[in-house]
Amino acid sequence: MTTAGVTFDAVDATRLAAWWAKAVGGEVTLDSDGWFCQVAVPGSHPLSFQKVADVTPGKNKIHLDFQADDPAVEIERLIALEAEMVGEHTMEGFSWTVLADPEGNQFCVSG
Repeated sequence: MTTAGVTFDAVDATRLAAWWAKAVGGEVTLDSDGWFCQVAVPGSHPLSFQKVADVTPGKNKIHLDFQADDPAVEIERLIALEAEMVGEHTMEGFSWTVLADPEGNQFCVSG
């Protein structure tokens, strides 16, 4: 078995797919009338977005981790795209920043 990708539940799958395409430098390659969308991610598996009637309450149980050559610049870019800063953390010489996409899905950026 291999990983085929990651799928997000979304209130507005088209909007969220477009946001993530900008965030990861990918492109929306599939939009099935806003019910299911897919983003091709360069050098990686696709990200998928499926429309749901209700947002899942609470913190997401799975999140994406990204590594950047210059985390501060990447975080600034993502916030300019309307990501929300959730928190900054350091543990034993390792630091990361938690952000949230426009629908509140959290993800991390580290160096």
